[in-house]
Amino acid sequence: MSSETATLHDAGDPAPGVMRMGELGFGAAAALLTRFGLRLQRVADGEPIPGSYWGDEEAGIIGDTVHARDDTPVHSLLHEAGHLIVLPPERRAAVHTDATDSIEEEDATCYLQIVLADQLPGVGRARLMADMDAWGYTFRLGSTRAWFEHDAGDARQWLLDHHRPILDAVTAIGA
Repeated sequence: MSSETATLHDAGDPAPGVMRMGELGFGAAAALLTRFGLRLQRVADGEPIPGSYWGDEEAGIIGDTVHARDDTPVHSLLHEAGHLIVLPPERRAAVHTDATDSIEEEDATCYLQIVLADQLPGVGRARLMADMDAWGYTFRLGSTRAWFEHDAGDARQWLLDHHRPILDAVTAIGA
């Protein structure tokens, strides 16, 4: 982590070890999102993030664009991108801040963000799941890894039933 990025998070950071966009860089994430017809918009440090449901440093979504700052956690960027990826274009265009109230879509988005992490250099699913736990994601089996490995079958099946090409595309990206 660069010293500039570390400085942003030393005071009062609830999860200081969580990988942020400033550490990853925006190029690889932008290229990944482009494969799904999405855009990544970098927001200046200290500016509010447009379309952020949770506020603070959490990523935001408006239409086909994911908004993030250097201090945005990578898991947040991938989660919000996952919401847009699973939406059909006609629903995607209308999104502003909140993508869904569907539990099935939310679970599928969590599954997808973990799989997408393998496509970003230096991230990967193990790191992302640890960051999700550190950030406070909660799953009934106690950890993100336990959920993904033993309880995410419904989420994966939902993606296969509704968006099989998405999982195929993620597999092809890694090939």
